Amino acid sequence: MTVLKKQIKKDTKAIIQDEKTEDLLSRSLQYLKAGYPVHFTGPSGAGKTSLALALAKRRKKPIMLIHGNHELNNKDLIGDFTGYTSKKVVDNYIRSVYKRDESVTEIWKDGRLLEAVKNGYTLVYDEFTRSQPSTNNIFLSILEEGILPLYGTKMTEPFVGVHPDFAVIFTSNPEEYAGVYQTQDALLDRLITIFVDHKDSDREAQVVSEKMDIDKSEAKAITSLVAALRKECEGDNGPSLRASLMIVKLTQEEGIPIDGSHSSFQRLCIDILGHQVSRCIDTDEPLKAAEKLILEACKNMKATSGDKGESDNEQ
Repeated sequence: MTVLKKQIKKDTKAIIQDEKTEDLLSRSLQYLKAGYPVHFTGPSGAGKTSLALALAKRRKKPIMLIHGNHELNNKDLIGDFTGYTSKKVVDNYIRSVYKRDESVTEIWKDGRLLEAVKNGYTLVYDEFTRSQPSTNNIFLSILEEGILPLYGTKMTEPFVGVHPDFAVIFTSNPEEYAGVYQTQDALLDRLITIFVDHKDSDREAQVVSEKMDIDKSEAKAITSLVAALRKECEGDNGPSLRASLMIVKLTQEEGIPIDGSHSSFQRLCIDILGHQVSRCIDTDEPLKAAEKLILEACKNMKATSGDKGESDNEQ
């Protein structure tokens, strides 16, 4: 759980408590208190996982994190027998009598879902639509009947009752994303689904400025550049806030000025943004088209750094 605590601390630091975010978290916390699971859905990089962990932290209960994937199954969620213990007793207290007693016992290990359900944890099921719908069917009994069926186990009881403090927060990407399964309507009907989109350029600039400790104008220059390219991609598959943070971090570490006319800055933007932008361009040479778009965005970007250096455009 130590690694999870470090991740929660890191992700919740990325949440800037502006008015909209605070309102979203407050509403979502009320839904959880009323007994309804919350589902954050939206494009990659919109901050769904950070929101989910920040919301879970507000419940002040232990947090269990599960990442969805196509290989996740009931043994992962419920648990399984992981081995055996053996005990052997030899009694020859009386020389003429020899007694031997040996027993073998199976070792059971609870799965993460069973542990959370039994102990009233807050479960964050990240990108749950990457798991197969047949695996996620187990949540129907949890949310409707308040029980966790012990499918395929040798347990004496057929199910475990859900602890009254248990709550679950789901996150997912849209169905058009690769590796995402269509979620059964029966499960979606039991969730309060909230769409989480990319923040506007000003709010993203606030996040970048506070997280990376740079001037707001420099942060705004980068987030505006990224937002312009995202618009070219119609939002879903374009670069996210993560790209802005990567650009800032590397300009700081490499001493590159935040200047759209500087060759090193242009090269950095192409390296970070090129692949993401090319994925949403329908041409014979998408990488070249993406590079052209990025260079144009850089040229339209307002220079904010003090020492601009020499650029290839000035040679």
